[in-house]
Amino acid sequence: MPDRPALIADFASLLLDSHLRLVGTELCPRAWSTESDAAVWLYDEAPFGLLAHDVSDDPRFIYANLTAQKCFGYTWEEFTALPSRLSAADDAQQDRHAFVAAVNRQGYAHGYRGRRIRKDGSLFWIEDVCMWDLVDADGLKHGQAAVFRSWSDGPEAVRPC
Repeated sequence: MPDRPALIADFASLLLDSHLRLVGTELCPRAWSTESDAAVWLYDEAPFGLLAHDVSDDPRFIYANLTAQKCFGYTWEEFTALPSRLSAADDAQQDRHAFVAAVNRQGYAHGYRGRRIRKDGSLFWIEDVCMWDLVDADGLKHGQAAVFRSWSDGPEAVRPC
């Protein structure tokens, strides 16, 4: 695991707690005993893609677990230098923008399916996406996170993460 601030226990807690608070369900079954263990599990072992971007005017990724890195073909360093809008294919920008806008209005949205672009330029679908605001217990927004539970290279071939 890269030694990055986003991977500390506090960030894992922010991901998990904000999902529970806003979406109303656990992000995943708790398979750890400490928040440090949670950070390692979410990054290394989670069977889903997990991404987060910051609150800047052109949000940049601040987190991408190994599953997301494999799906998109980026390393940690490459992912965390990437504006999140560049993860979507050109023809999917409008749908992505509408989904992000729904999260901005409601605090979360789910049920999204969108075309994404890998580092090598190939296209794929992320499916069963839930996106939520990363809001701490004091109400401070740190960004938004998204989980995608499956992806596919074509409209028919769904492969669970």
